[in-house]
Amino acid sequence: MKNTAAGVPFILICVLLDILGIGLIIPVLPQLVGDLAGSQSAQAWWLGAMLVAYGLMQFCFAPTLGALSDRYGRRPVLLLGIFGLGIMFLVPALSQSLPVILFSRILGGMFAGNIAVAQAYISDVTDKAHRAAAFGKLGACFGIGFILGPALGGILGENDVRLPFFIAGCLSLLNFLYGIFVLPESLKTREHRAINFKTIGALIAVIALSGFAQSMLHSTWTLFTNFRFHWTPFNIGLSLVVMGLVTAVVQGFLLKKLLKLFGEQKLILYGLGSGALAYLCFGLVTYGPLTYLVMLCNFLSIAVPPTLNSIVSHSVPASEQGEAMGTISSVNSLMGVAAPLLGTPLLVHTAAQSPGSMLGGLPYFICALVLALAA
Repeated sequence: MKNTAAGVPFILICVLLDILGIGLIIPVLPQLVGDLAGSQSAQAWWLGAMLVAYGLMQFCFAPTLGALSDRYGRRPVLLLGIFGLGIMFLVPALSQSLPVILFSRILGGMFAGNIAVAQAYISDVTDKAHRAAAFGKLGACFGIGFILGPALGGILGENDVRLPFFIAGCLSLLNFLYGIFVLPESLKTREHRAINFKTIGALIAVIALSGFAQSMLHSTWTLFTNFRFHWTPFNIGLSLVVMGLVTAVVQGFLLKKLLKLFGEQKLILYGLGSGALAYLCFGLVTYGPLTYLVMLCNFLSIAVPPTLNSIVSHSVPASEQGEAMGTISSVNSLMGVAAPLLGTPLLVHTAAQSPGSMLGGLPYFICALVLALAA
C-alpha cells in the first residue's frame, strides 16, 4: 500500500476544486435556466426544481456513499464522485434541454456526498489528536472555494454564460485523472457494521441545529442586507467574501491553537454561545458596517463544525467512518433545504415590511435560540 499520508494534499485539492466548481456556476445557473425557460415563471419553477433536487439527492445518498466507502474503500467511491460532479458541470455547458440539465443536477446531488468520503479519508490517515485540525483544513478549502468560485463565475459568465460550466467540468475531470495516478487507498479494514446511533445521536442533533442556523444565514443574508441596509450586490458580495476569509483563517490556521487552548468540548460550548450572541446582534444591528465587526468577533463559532465532526469521528470505529461522515453530510443537506423554506418567507413578511424594526431580525433571533438550545 502506498503511503496514505501522500493522499491528504490530494483530498484538500479535491475538496477545493469541488467547491470551486460549485461556486463557479452559482452566479450563472439562474441566467442559463432563464435563457432556456423563456419566462420568469418557468425560470423560477425549473430553478427551484434543480436546487431542491440537488439538495434532496445529497441528503439521500451521502450516507450511502459513505457506507459504500466503508465496504469497498475510499479511493473508488471518491473518484466516482469526482467524475459524477464533472458530468454534472459539463451537461449544462452542452445541453439545450432543461429536463436533461435537471437530470444532471440529480446525478450531481447523488455524487456530492463524496465530501463525506473525503472526511472519512482524513479520519483514516490522521490520529485523534490532530483530526479536528485536519477537518479544519477541509473547512478552509470550503471557504476559499466559496470566495473564489462565485467571483470567477460572475466574471467569466459576463460574455458567455456557459463558460463557467465548461471550466468547472474540466477541473473536475482533470482532478479525476490526477487522482487515478496519485491517490492511495486509506481504508485498512473492510469489516463494515451498521452504525450504533446511540453513541452519536446527541452529537448529530447538535450538528443539525448548528447547520440549520448556518443555512438560515446563507439563505437569507442577501435579502436581509438589502431590506435593512439597502446594500447593493457589491456590498453583499464583499460581506460574503469577509465571511469566507474568516472561515478560511479560523479553520485553516487558528483551529489547532484554539483546540490547544480550550479543548474540544469547551471550544464547542464557547463557539455555540458566541454564535447565538452573533445572530442576536445581526438581528438587532441597524448600521450595516457593524455586521463586519460581528463577523470578526464571532470567530469561535467557525471552529464548531470541524470540532463536532472530529468528536463524531472519535466515537465510531474505523470501519464506520464513511457512514458517520455521510450521515453528517446528509443532515446538513436536509438543514440546507429546511432553513430557506422557513427563513425566506419569514424574512419577506418581516424585514421587507419593517426593515429597521426588531421584527425584521426575527429569522436571526430564531437562529440565536436554536444555537442556545444546541449548547
